[in-house]
Amino acid sequence: MGMLPRVGVVGGSIGGLTAALVLRDLGCEVDVFERSGTALEARGAGIGLHRMTTRYFHEADGMDAGMVEIELPWLQFLSASGERVYHERMNYRFSSWNTIYRGLLQCFDEPRYHLGSEVAGFDQDDRAVIVHLRDGTTGTFDLLVCADGISSQARAALLPGTETRYAGYVAWRATVPESELGPATFEALRDSITYSLLPSGHVLVYPIPSLDGALEPGRRLANLVWYHNYEEGGALDDLMTDRFGQRQTLSLPPGTVRGEHVAWTKEFADAHMAPAIAEILHRTPEPFVQVIYDIDVERMAFGRIALIGDAAFAVRPHAAAGTAKACADAWALGEALRDADGDPVAALARWEPGQLALGRQLLERTRDMGDRSQFKRNWVPGDPSLRLGLYGPGR
Repeated sequence: MGMLPRVGVVGGSIGGLTAALVLRDLGCEVDVFERSGTALEARGAGIGLHRMTTRYFHEADGMDAGMVEIELPWLQFLSASGERVYHERMNYRFSSWNTIYRGLLQCFDEPRYHLGSEVAGFDQDDRAVIVHLRDGTTGTFDLLVCADGISSQARAALLPGTETRYAGYVAWRATVPESELGPATFEALRDSITYSLLPSGHVLVYPIPSLDGALEPGRRLANLVWYHNYEEGGALDDLMTDRFGQRQTLSLPPGTVRGEHVAWTKEFADAHMAPAIAEILHRTPEPFVQVIYDIDVERMAFGRIALIGDAAFAVRPHAAAGTAKACADAWALGEALRDADGDPVAALARWEPGQLALGRQLLERTRDMGDRSQFKRNWVPGDPSLRLGLYGPGR
């Protein structure tokens, strides 16, 4: 292989870290720039696991995917009364954002993971990309990988005018230690991903590792995700105005949702959710909110610069594949760079068509899944087209 490029990665979350590790292991010199001043934490955020999400844990020396994932044997649907109306062997795997992130971070070279380093802009020519940091310093790289998430500044600079489309609903999220659940609730939920269809959306529950990474039943967290429709404008504006009077765009972290909205979630749960599911909301003092958006892009490669993960396509969560897509972008980039003999421009040209195709098909599938559950109301428990997966249902 020819001279390997020096690589800068903007954004130190799971997608950015995976790219950094894959390219470092290929032999590149890699620096990661994370604008947060402290190691990242997404309190209580559960994620469905695809093999691509944990590929680094399976393939890297000294890593063990069994230390970060929970396998659940069953898929079930519960009625509002708590009756099990569907049950199927499924063997999905789940984890938490924190657990995967910490596992990857401990593998990366700490001095090259730069906290408190916000990228203010970049310029490129035929030979390099110059990265300008907010503190006035600069860095020079042969390849820049932008993994700076759904509100990507890199996307805004490279593709101005890209539309962020509100999907028409938000995700309410809640977590509670399994040890705080009643015995009947724990037994009803412990071995399954549990769905329930609601008058205006749907809710699902699955266990995830505890904040300290425990995987054992009874020590884990019960993780709830509830998709509820809010009309754009008044209803959404009211919800997303936090307890301090500020209108937020993407999310309301724990502790910032206004009290009347928190109280309403418990009333709605009592009226429409299975008792085991409602108990999680009742035992969560600070549920939080994520607004669901679609983002579609026409390009992911720009000379020596790549957009990956949510910095390119932002997809709805229903296929449990957004994190997997970011990791797939990273692994494919490593393979393209190897096949292009280390030439970053040739590698990105080789890499882009497949990742655009993957992003577009996943975006279309998750739009369809969301529209069927939230608006058309034609979800059928057990429908194989609704199975989780990156490359297609169950794949």
